Amino acid sequence: MGAVPGSASGAAAVELRNVSKYFGKIRAVHDVTLEIRQNEFFSLLGPSGCGKTTILRMIGGFERPTAGEVYLGGRLVNDVPPYRRDTNLIFQHLALFPHLDVFDNIAFGLKEKRQSPPVIRQRVHDALELVDLQGFGTRRINQISGGQKQRVAIARALVNEPAVLLLDEPLGALDLRLRMQMQEELKEIQHRVGTTFIYVTHDQTEALSMSDRIAVIRDGIVEQVGTGREVYEAPRTRFVATFIGDSNLLEAQVLDVQADDVMLDVGGTRVVAQARAGIARGGMVSLSIRPEYMHIAPSDRPDPAVDNWCEARVRAVTFKGAFVEYRLIMPSGQKLIAQAPVKSGRLPLAGDSVLVGWRRTGCVVLPE
Repeated sequence: MGAVPGSASGAAAVELRNVSKYFGKIRAVHDVTLEIRQNEFFSLLGPSGCGKTTILRMIGGFERPTAGEVYLGGRLVNDVPPYRRDTNLIFQHLALFPHLDVFDNIAFGLKEKRQSPPVIRQRVHDALELVDLQGFGTRRINQISGGQKQRVAIARALVNEPAVLLLDEPLGALDLRLRMQMQEELKEIQHRVGTTFIYVTHDQTEALSMSDRIAVIRDGIVEQVGTGREVYEAPRTRFVATFIGDSNLLEAQVLDVQADDVMLDVGGTRVVAQARAGIARGGMVSLSIRPEYMHIAPSDRPDPAVDNWCEARVRAVTFKGAFVEYRLIMPSGQKLIAQAPVKSGRLPLAGDSVLVGWRRTGCVVLPE
């Protein structure tokens, strides 16, 4: 396929400035500011009804912001209709034309733009090659599989060489195995064509595995933007900590704040964590710890390399192949999940008293 049309030099592919959207009195999106880079695979992640599809539709021009500004390649597009924006949208249900064959589905937009037949043939050929559907041009839509239909929809969108491709949960109707396969193929296609992809999903694993960066959205508000590793390892809010993977949230009181450390009381046990802005002595916070960052030890043999240890009782033990999952309860009543590699020797059993620990760098302090 040809090169993707360029935008203004140095401009972001997409920029939203203080964008809000109301449907009557219902607030769908509130004061969202985002900058999406050229050639980036950017995901809008959040639960159903959080506003992510509305954001996508405002970028595509299918909804107009109630307030704020939308820019494409540095150009203000609030009043530009969808057909005049350098974007294409792939819907969850694909919206392929059942009465047309694969070739004509992909060629539809080019014909609408009155491209010459030789140009259409070449560009459709290139698009079919891009999505690995060579030889499928004469197939009817009802003669191909679900995964092949996904590829046709991608080819139809990319054949027009948009600067930005918008994808609204396009893999949601596929079974798990096919969805995982298509995730890999989508990322590979994005690398090859260099188009900016903006991808809407409620699937955390999907977003983490595919995205260069992720915007985590709740109730129309962007809670955090960062790489998958950043939002997983350094969540900024309780919602991000619990929505992205599993996390233990321990209620704690701040005892002292030093230059690099914050001393906390967790159910009567003193622990240490890395200090962060906005944490004050005497306040209540949550301590977020991923299950795989927790350590289990016999009550009389804690590892001195682990900074924090608390007493706990094992509620349940589940073997999960590469690791063992422990469900624990502390004397304060707070419940925990810990995951540990499988080791030889005796494993703690339900009812055993153990120590559960974590390093100061393996937890995140979150303001209440």
